[in-house]
Amino acid sequence: MDLSNLKPAKGSIKRSKRVGRGQGSGKGGTSTRGHKGAKQRSGYKKKIGFEGGQMPLQRRVPKYGFKNVNRKEYKAINLVTLQNLAEKNNLEIIDQEALIRAGLISKNDLVKILGKGTIERKLEVHAHAFSKSAVEAIEAQKGTVVKL
Repeated sequence: MDLSNLKPAKGSIKRSKRVGRGQGSGKGGTSTRGHKGAKQRSGYKKKIGFEGGQMPLQRRVPKYGFKNVNRKEYKAINLVTLQNLAEKNNLEIIDQEALIRAGLISKNDLVKILGKGTIERKLEVHAHAFSKSAVEAIEAQKGTVVKL
């Protein structure tokens, strides 16, 4: 065995289809593109959503609703998550840096604490917003709520 007698495995090489090279090839004439029309011409590109001239779906369906530009998007974090985080890392103060280190939020997120779960320790919680039940649960354990 040497470089002079190496060849690809049987059936691994296929000859490319040579279109437009005369009638004898079987791929002459229309060159596999069919007869006439936009699809047969060079440079054809179908518009997104084009339905063959029929009114496209995005124009048949009516417009509705609006996008509120003043909407504030909060990252919701439950009390049970805070409890687990405080136990695992032995924390007394839970602020944005602690939540970022835990991978729960990214640095530009607004945080809202929600009241699902319970808290068994005194915590100082810093966040942008709180639900009423979350505030009650934190203050019931003599903890403090700091609104950013």
